[in-house]
Amino acid sequence: MCARWSVRLAVMESGITVTGTGQATAPADLLRLTLSVGQDASDVAIAVAQVAERTEAVTAALHGEGVAAADIYTSAVSVHPQYGDSMAVAGYRASHSMTVTTRDLTGFGRLLNAAVAAAGNSLGLDFLQFDVSDKAVLVDQARELAFQQARQKADQLAALTGQSIGSIAAVAETQGAVPLRAMKAESARGGFAADLAVTPGEQTVDVSVEVRWNWS
Repeated sequence: MCARWSVRLAVMESGITVTGTGQATAPADLLRLTLSVGQDASDVAIAVAQVAERTEAVTAALHGEGVAAADIYTSAVSVHPQYGDSMAVAGYRASHSMTVTTRDLTGFGRLLNAAVAAAGNSLGLDFLQFDVSDKAVLVDQARELAFQQARQKADQLAALTGQSIGSIAAVAETQGAVPLRAMKAESARGGFAADLAVTPGEQTVDVSVEVRWNWS
């Protein structure tokens, strides 16, 4: 992990207010995919049944590649009519989207190939994102850094003005996260090379603390 900081200072007669910003980063250790299975049919029951069958096959294939049941969950289900040129109902489309989480960051192509083999041309890759499993560690690190450096600058400014730091009057905090790079695709049709390279990147968390100290 790495971190950096910045501060903003305000001096008042009764004390000093310092705003410090700490930033912490960590390499990604999770990969999340959103896969969808879609099917068009003239009958709504057929469309739903085929999607259910292929979704079950994709789930089984992912289990076979080592993805735990707890790491696969439904994120969306839809069934809707499709209309022809005359606006009459021409058929129906059913779809089932699932979010898959894996800690094997090198298994992207392998998982997709397994899913494609199970669902064929009805499979789509809707979203891919790398993430960090424990962001609390990053938040703690950024918060500590922000406060430590705010105190350091407050002490420095107090010395420059002939004052000394006393008790803390108030503390406020804000947090922010810089999202990891995400990939989006319309379809996974045709399969993927097993060694398809994707770059995990890093997760960055920012914490700002505004601290007001009284003069002693």
